[in-house]
Amino acid sequence: MEIVWYGQSCFRLRDKGVTVVTDPYPKEVGLRLPRLSADVVTISHPHKGHSCVEAVKGQYFVVDGPGEYEIRGLFITGIAMFHDSAGGRERGRNTIYIFEFPSAVVCHAGDLGHVPTQAQVEEIGHVDVLLLPVGGRYTINGKQAAEVVSLLEPSIVVPMHYALPGLTVELDGPELFLREMGVKEAQTRDSLSIAREGLPEETEVVILEPKTS
Repeated sequence: MEIVWYGQSCFRLRDKGVTVVTDPYPKEVGLRLPRLSADVVTISHPHKGHSCVEAVKGQYFVVDGPGEYEIRGLFITGIAMFHDSAGGRERGRNTIYIFEFPSAVVCHAGDLGHVPTQAQVEEIGHVDVLLLPVGGRYTINGKQAAEVVSLLEPSIVVPMHYALPGLTVELDGPELFLREMGVKEAQTRDSLSIAREGLPEETEVVILEPKTS
């Protein structure tokens, strides 16, 4: 499968003829989202920077909340979380999504605002690839993100939702997360290609270059 990052929490996940776009955003966030097409668009929460479905073309199915879904043979599970550490009282709810692709199980954490409880970790289950916010301010910060990684133990973690040139949302960079993960020199990739038999045995941090043109 192939994973491409477009900045913020927006990814294109593509495997075996099924394309998913997560959390599309409008130009007002300061980044330029290329015109994407999809079979499925997922929305972690209704803030405009994560729910601009009109930025995606095609006849797609929108998944915007907790539940179990099967679309074109792809199983998706939405799990209710919060956008803050106060049970949603500050910024509301957030849905994380588990995608059971043939090549890997991918978890998109949306704007996760707290470290999951043990019960929530068990509900999430096995994760091969974790797409995780690290920029703080509106989500978990780098230290909390490293704690989430230790709880879920994914094969690969891809940081998202952190400071980028041009971004109008004020966020921290990924440096704290990388330090907490013990990454001294991060290698940046244009995209991530995954085969189940090629997954690392120990958690690997992959930094993706945002594709915004």
